[in-house]
Amino acid sequence: MTLVNPHIKFTYEDYCLMPEDRRYELIEGEFFVVPSPSVIHQRISANLEAILREYVQAKGCGEVLDAPLDVVLSPQDVVQPDIMFISRERSHIVTDANIQGAPDLVVEILSPSTAERDRTIKKKLYARYGVLELWLVNPGAQTIEIFSLAEGADAPPRLYARADRQPLESPLLKDFSVNLDRVF
Repeated sequence: MTLVNPHIKFTYEDYCLMPEDRRYELIEGEFFVVPSPSVIHQRISANLEAILREYVQAKGCGEVLDAPLDVVLSPQDVVQPDIMFISRERSHIVTDANIQGAPDLVVEILSPSTAERDRTIKKKLYARYGVLELWLVNPGAQTIEIFSLAEGADAPPRLYARADRQPLESPLLKDFSVNLDRVF
């Protein structure tokens, strides 16, 4: 849901003035309210974050963070991915206040109110600003699509379904493998 007149473009300064009791995203200068996630969304997010954090700590390869946390891609593009991984090599983008640039990996857990925006606008935004890998998690279908955005926003994803019993593997995270029963 757009909050304001689409002809007015806002910046990160304007974004910082928004009330703190709601989550917002700023995409191409337009504000969007991000609704509170469901319980199943939060369970999946907690599971994935723990799995990724365990991997990252064992490898010593970076940091895993989660929403709500601003990722400032530009003065007009500020998003709050559900989960993000920032490699050790790119740790300079992590500040005390926010993330100043594209994470290496972004995880978006789809919900009815955000799925279309996550699949279209935000996927293109992530590709434009240099996110290397995007995971779109579908709680209802119990699937995860992995997009290698370095290949472009329109490159076909790798699809992993819980029902297939095939472990999820990430092209970005070397030797990463997880059974989707741990996620869903």
